[in-house]
Amino acid sequence: MQKEFAIIETGGKQYMVSQGDTLKIEKLAPASPEQGAYAIGDAVTFDKVLVVDNGKDTTLGTPYIAGAKVSAEIQKIDRAKKVVVIKYKAKSNYFKKRGHRQPFFEVKITKIA
Repeated sequence: MQKEFAIIETGGKQYMVSQGDTLKIEKLAPASPEQGAYAIGDAVTFDKVLVVDNGKDTTLGTPYIAGAKVSAEIQKIDRAKKVVVIKYKAKSNYFKKRGHRQPFFEVKITKIA
């Protein structure tokens, strides 16, 4: 029997998720200014659901499914390993070194509805 899954969109990317999955997503902005920043243990709801498959029926959105939600809990807030970018031109005394660490949220899918 096939496991229930959904395809969600967040941070400009699409993810295929099932209940109990853990995945790294782009950092989320707070839903409202009074909410403040997210913390570990906060619940997050993804409402941009593209596909839901429960093992028997498949529901496709155009582009999103109205009323479909995927709930998750934030497990970790961190930044990825450093990416170093070097610009160099020979014989012209030109050298620039820059580093970047992309922030991410690690979330655990708790419910597909």
